[in-house]
Amino acid sequence: MSGFSQSSVSSQNFRGTKKKWVPEKDVALIACIVYLHNVGTFNADTGFNVGYLNELERMLEIFLPLVMLKAKPNLESRIRTLKEDWAIVYDMLSEKDNSSFA
Repeated sequence: MSGFSQSSVSSQNFRGTKKKWVPEKDVALIACIVYLHNVGTFNADTGFNVGYLNELERMLEIFLPLVMLKAKPNLESRIRTLKEDWAIVYDMLSEKDNSSFA
């Protein structure tokens, strides 16, 4: 995991202090994103509709009540970092240029 950027471990909040991202937070965040996708309420052709971050914030308050993650900047930043870190895996598994990866 030493190849991950510092931003993949932490996210800045409004005061400039860092929030440490631990595996338990990532598991809860991804579980909530998968749930929102499967329910379909916030689905759009290119991702999620406006307001999904606020819904994620409400859901995570239930799973992680003392963590106090905010939609912006905490969740938005972490989702962006996860997309960057896992883009290569997505590309390998999607139909984009995977003719030799079958």
